[in-house]
Amino acid sequence: MPTAVALSTASVYPESTAHAFAYASRLGYDAVEVMVGIDALSQQVSAVRQLSEHHALPIVAVHSPCLLFTQRVWGTEPWGKLQRSAEMAEAVGAEVVVVHPPFRWQREYAAGFVEGIARLEEETGLAFAVENMYPWRASSRRGADRGVEMYVPGWDPSEETYANMTIDLSHAAIARSDVVAMASRMGDRLRHIHLTDGSGSAKDEHLVPGRGVMEASRFLEHLASTGFGGHIVLEINTRKSSSRDERERDLVESLEFAREHFVVRSSHG
Repeated sequence: MPTAVALSTASVYPESTAHAFAYASRLGYDAVEVMVGIDALSQQVSAVRQLSEHHALPIVAVHSPCLLFTQRVWGTEPWGKLQRSAEMAEAVGAEVVVVHPPFRWQREYAAGFVEGIARLEEETGLAFAVENMYPWRASSRRGADRGVEMYVPGWDPSEETYANMTIDLSHAAIARSDVVAMASRMGDRLRHIHLTDGSGSAKDEHLVPGRGVMEASRFLEHLASTGFGGHIVLEINTRKSSSRDERERDLVESLEFAREHFVVRSSHG
């Protein structure tokens, strides 16, 4: 089965989850990743399932509400949020739950995170694909950046024993990570991709792939050459779009980029 190119519902913010499904259907995406966020509809299993059925678009992943601005979505207990994410994934037929490593102030959660993720995977049969993050950087007047470690056990999941992982190119741009090297460290544990881009600044930009410094085309070509069989999800920032037409053009460009550069060539051809 060909690798699905999916649209993250976060890519159309501040438009709604319902709009994201409509864009994905109209523009020819293969599937959707649901970002559980402040949009109330994204938190409702029945509504998300109805959108999937209405647009005949599968949901390949559920992104747990673990961002700073979703800290109170589905309560404040982190394991409870992951359990609810799993319940949504099971109800809508998704195979993957995307999760960020804990913030360092979530000490109890962080202390048992690696083992807890493994236990959840065993209990649910789902892949909890832990996403790469980044040190929080602040530029000084002298031009040097100071990095602060905000994630425990760390921002690079390839250094841990997780069975499933996600690479996000915008996060890697902030961390100045070599994503091809990171993918190589992960090997077949790399389950999921957030295809986007970044300039290397301290901001999480989520640019259209190809507009930053991450050599997203080279990364996709590397994945194709290694037989990557997970999901490629476009997770871009279109908040500054001046119109729906501009947002749509960015979504189309992103989809075309993914399909142009992720090409699995037959060993016989």
